[in-house]
Amino acid sequence: MYRSAIEKLKKWKDSYFRKPLIIEGARQVGKTWLMKEFGKECYKKTVYINFDSNRQMRELFSSDLNIERIIMGLEIYSDITITPDDTLIIFDEVQEVPAALSSLKYFYENAPQYHIICAGSLLGIALHEGTSFPVGKVDFLKLYPLSFDEFLLGTGYDKLYKLLNSGDYALISSFSEQFIYLLKQYYFIGGMPEVVLRFSHNKDFNEVREVQKRILEAYEQDFSKHAPSEIVPKIRMVWNSIPSQLAKENKKFIYGVVREGGRAKDFETAIMWLCDCGLVHKVSRITTPNLPLKAYEDLKAFKLFLLDVGLLGCMSGISKSVLLDGNDMFKEFKGALTEQYVLQQLKATSDFGIYYYTNDRNSCEIDFLLDDGEKVIPLEVKAEENLKAKSLKIYREKYKPALSIRASMANYREEDDGLVNVPLYMINSITFSNISN
Repeated sequence: MYRSAIEKLKKWKDSYFRKPLIIEGARQVGKTWLMKEFGKECYKKTVYINFDSNRQMRELFSSDLNIERIIMGLEIYSDITITPDDTLIIFDEVQEVPAALSSLKYFYENAPQYHIICAGSLLGIALHEGTSFPVGKVDFLKLYPLSFDEFLLGTGYDKLYKLLNSGDYALISSFSEQFIYLLKQYYFIGGMPEVVLRFSHNKDFNEVREVQKRILEAYEQDFSKHAPSEIVPKIRMVWNSIPSQLAKENKKFIYGVVREGGRAKDFETAIMWLCDCGLVHKVSRITTPNLPLKAYEDLKAFKLFLLDVGLLGCMSGISKSVLLDGNDMFKEFKGALTEQYVLQQLKATSDFGIYYYTNDRNSCEIDFLLDDGEKVIPLEVKAEENLKAKSLKIYREKYKPALSIRASMANYREEDDGLVNVPLYMINSITFSNISN
């Protein structure tokens, strides 16, 4: 299985300014596999340390953080001689031993020659709870579920992947039916690595759902195991409300959907916990689309999306036949799945600031506004080929953006006034330089 993040790891390895690296991401998005694969590809030796229930490592880091002493302990534990230039040191589930996180400061300041990567399933929670490690002494990399491009490679469609990234829009359009069918598969399967791997071997959609259910059960167990007991019921309520929140025509998160009479103060901590875990993405509203968008963020109005479109479908109970073959009763939720898919691709493949727009009267809504640091790009999402976009028209007439994106099942097309129609299966290409500026 190929993960594009490995290219970022190779750049990190060769960087003169390399610092110890922390990989953030939800449980089961492939952090451990990625680190080990990187070690296998790019180093002669890999020292892998899992801190979960590891008494020896807890004791090693509890005494003092002298680097020579730590390296000696790691060598004895792993039975591998650590040579800085050709050995990758992996700290997995590092949040279980906070002193190991603190040691990264000393590795950076006193022994920068060592190559160290860290990850942990609930590392985001540990960092936000005040675990001591120095800001500015580490690099970060976020890992998400497989993108649609990675899904194509993972399921054996290498030639279609190459075509999709060729920039030959005419030829791509010739194979649109194949791309659309595979996109619908991706809506059902999603990008969780274990799910994609199982499907690539046996093409069994029933097994896909069983694996997804197990992943969701593991997340629910994490709520009880790791969250403060007083907010666990609220976490569950927020988590279970997300499909119904996204099914609404106005997908703004409403506390009253979680619980009748619910208010922000009741659920803010639960939402923050889910965000810190990487299980949900929070997309805030913008009413004034000026740069930087962050400065105009409305913290009280937001949408919540899951980390993976396949998991959203599983939580919603959508069957394979309804999703792949179509059903009139499915039209409304199809829009929710499509927005979830688009956001997931943007998160996995771009560094854009991502928001959504409504005007003061809520008569105009743009699904996503993207901040690339130089311009604000409105992105309207359509689940089918319908290219009528009243809100986008109103927005463009008022703000006259240099570039606007309309994502749908229609073929690629550039219009004279800076409007570009991008097929949903090509949404990753909006991060590429070959699209109109």
